[in-house]
Amino acid sequence: MADIAVSVGDQVYAEEGADPVGAVRKVHADELVVFIEGTGDLTVPAEAVAAVHDGKVVLDAASLSPELRRAIASAHQAERPGL
Repeated sequence: MADIAVSVGDQVYAEEGADPVGAVRKVHADELVVFIEGTGDLTVPAEAVAAVHDGKVVLDAASLSPELRRAIASAHQAERPGL
């Protein structure tokens, strides 16, 4: 991931075109620490990053751990419509 420009604060997406599920908190050479809404900080391995562009980090769902998949699936469950 050293050749990919990921920055703290970049939004994280489960797939291209979807709503963001969190944000990058820390950047390391082989992993990212991301804050997932409703869960908190989790580690994403570099191989699970499908794309990085325009301040966005798009994940490769097939490369995510079950814990990350569950966290992403529940990221927007606590939101209340109309607020």
